[in-house]
Amino acid sequence: MNSSAYNSSLTNVGGGRAILLFLLFALALYMFFHAGFSMFAIVCLIPVIVIITIITLKKPLFIFWTLTCINYLVQWKNFPSTGIPMSMYNEGMELLLLALAIINIKEIKSERILNLMFLALTVWCTFCTLELLNDSCNLGIQFGAWYTGARAMAFQLMYAFLVFSLYISNPNVLVKYLMLWAALSLFAAFWVWKQQQFGFTDEESIFINGRGRSTHIINAGTTIRYFSVMSDAANFGVNMAATAVAFIIFAITSKIKKYRIVFLITGLACLWATFPSGTRTATFCFFAGIATYVVLSKSFKIAIPVAIVFALAYFILAFTTIGNSNASVRRMRSGFNKNDASMGARADNQKVMKKHLAEAPWGIGIGMGMDNVPANNKWRRMATIPPDSEYMFIWIRTGRIGMTLFIITTALMFCGACWIVLFKLKSKSLRGIGAGFCCAFVSLQLGGYANQVLMQFPNCLLFYGGLSMVYGLPLYEKEWIEHEEKLLAAQAEKKRMKEEKRKNSRVKTWLTWK
Repeated sequence: MNSSAYNSSLTNVGGGRAILLFLLFALALYMFFHAGFSMFAIVCLIPVIVIITIITLKKPLFIFWTLTCINYLVQWKNFPSTGIPMSMYNEGMELLLLALAIINIKEIKSERILNLMFLALTVWCTFCTLELLNDSCNLGIQFGAWYTGARAMAFQLMYAFLVFSLYISNPNVLVKYLMLWAALSLFAAFWVWKQQQFGFTDEESIFINGRGRSTHIINAGTTIRYFSVMSDAANFGVNMAATAVAFIIFAITSKIKKYRIVFLITGLACLWATFPSGTRTATFCFFAGIATYVVLSKSFKIAIPVAIVFALAYFILAFTTIGNSNASVRRMRSGFNKNDASMGARADNQKVMKKHLAEAPWGIGIGMGMDNVPANNKWRRMATIPPDSEYMFIWIRTGRIGMTLFIITTALMFCGACWIVLFKLKSKSLRGIGAGFCCAFVSLQLGGYANQVLMQFPNCLLFYGGLSMVYGLPLYEKEWIEHEEKLLAAQAEKKRMKEEKRKNSRVKTWLTWK
């Protein structure tokens, strides 16, 4: 066989192998999206993993932006189903980002991480790790159940803190993050409007007519609670309220006109979106967040008008029937009714919990629930009773000791961030960003007192990550001031050119008339 024929033969064989590999890869993708993981699919997906690894090594922020988007949309009913547990998306990318940070450890400044929030989270994560030894249910050590619960209750808080502390390290990344968060929030507000005006998709209809029917179709079927891109209406309502607080504060304090416009539109859109959710807690979350800002602002000019608006809003909702023709307003107003049936049911549940948990100061154990506590177990009722709030859920699993520790560590994280806003930051606009995250955190915590939303997607990453960013603001305040001065100069120049153009236009018009 001559040389050219031999080469042609190799080319044909190589082409055949390439086609075969392509077909195998396509089959692997099909299996991945329709049947979840298998060893065959994993092996065939190695090339994709290699490509993604190369991209992340060169541009790790690509993974950070991907994490932000997926974290926000992973519970959207229309999110593609791959068979992967929802938490694995976040955890996988967070661990990858932390691994990349360790590779570039020389670039890490210890002051980004070693702060009060890190200390508080370390204490909480250590306690939750020790909860592995809690055998109140007499079932032995349930490592799988514990790890699943501890990931959600503790470890994801630490992951969020580390990722945001390490990767949002300069003004450019901070602004890009705020703009991406604004875009995702506006999409969520748009989608709830779409649900109202055009109805639900097939996937959303399955939820609203299935397990979500009893909580989302209320008042004898006359009111629908909308949930947009999130797990349920309560989660959506609290998230929108906390987001509205943050962006309204960003808008009030920003010096850059284009930022102010984007922030204000986002804040108002999110505030409107709380009403279709029908989540009564959202009203209190918003008020609590703004009230916190009144304190952090240290300004009577802000405090007096806000106090007047709050008093007026409270009076309208609590003592009048204004707006009762709107179902969403009626729903919000019921939050001020002490005799409301659902609020009474929550109070009754809490009494039952308090009575039973008196015998379990460490709780029934992290991860203990319907799936692993048998029907004849003493703690079966506590494992299956609706907790109705994140704080009650933590109380059941970790007892009064864990509940007390969680409140203390949360207060420490929050107070440390407020101290930075009040006394460390000199830039008014940067203080506004810090205050926005602090106030949104308060809104979320109040939401967690009434609903099980603290550890839900996308809240944990958004608001615990946001609070961690406050600790990093003093480290690049000088860069922020320079960044802001540059934009202000460009803004002033643009305004000057417009004024000059307008002046020239007037002169030209006068000369023409003359």
